[in-house]
Amino acid sequence: MSVRHSLLAILAGEPAHGYGLKSRFEASTAGTWPLNVGQVYTTLARLERDGLVASEGADENRQTWRLTDAGREALEAWYAEPVAHDPPARDELAIKVLLAVAADDVDVAGILQRQRAATMERLQELTRHKRAADPERELPWLLLLDALILKAEAEVRWLDLCEERLRHRDAAGGDGTRRPRRRRS
Repeated sequence: MSVRHSLLAILAGEPAHGYGLKSRFEASTAGTWPLNVGQVYTTLARLERDGLVASEGADENRQTWRLTDAGREALEAWYAEPVAHDPPARDELAIKVLLAVAADDVDVAGILQRQRAATMERLQELTRHKRAADPERELPWLLLLDALILKAEAEVRWLDLCEERLRHRDAAGGDGTRRPRRRRS
């Protein structure tokens, strides 16, 4: 997540104090990603250093931040660029599964089953939230729920593929070669 660009986006609406930026960010993202107020002030200091925001006020607690022209250009450039997925973000589940497979003495099937159960529970919870949401008043929340539901569904599909590949590997002898079939007498 780009805190830098998120703060620029919020400041594009109107100047704000640091804590106000934190609150608006969390409200805009339906409270899904809490933001540390210390990170807000550290990011604002960097944005000011880079000429993207300017502050008014005597001390950090009373400063109001506003977007500069350079900040508006940086924000427009951020909106214009697709989000890069290369290299992919670290995915704890993928790392766990890959390391378990490499260890060769870990119950990978058990890991996959427990994760599938947890992901299915999460998917059901997200679906309940989506049914309860008001599309007129909670559009950001609904959009976020759609994204989270689709990611959970993709995770379940990936877990299915992992199990399928592991079955294939085991049938092939574990080293990528096929086991010879026994001949019937």
